Amino acid sequence: MNITKDFKNGMLKRREVGLVLTSEKNPGLKEVSKNIADSFKAEEDMVVVKKIGSRFGSDSFLVEAFIYDSAADKSRIEPRKKEKRKEG
Repeated sequence: MNITKDFKNGMLKRREVGLVLTSEKNPGLKEVSKNIADSFKAEEDMVVVKKIGSRFGSDSFLVEAFIYDSAADKSRIEPRKKEKRKEG
């Protein structure tokens, strides 16, 4: 894992990171967030993976992620998922 960008955004209380991850297969969101949490010594639920990109035929993946300082900051900034409507 190579770090390409590491920026501390004090206004939004998060750390914005860019990584190049090498893997034989397409890594999942949970696997990537666990790797980021382990390497940056953060909690796994504070990591938000924004993008996993690759080029066809390449084994390197470009990852963009945010690491929040607290759960309150994460819930305040990150968009919430829409709830499904109950039919009945």
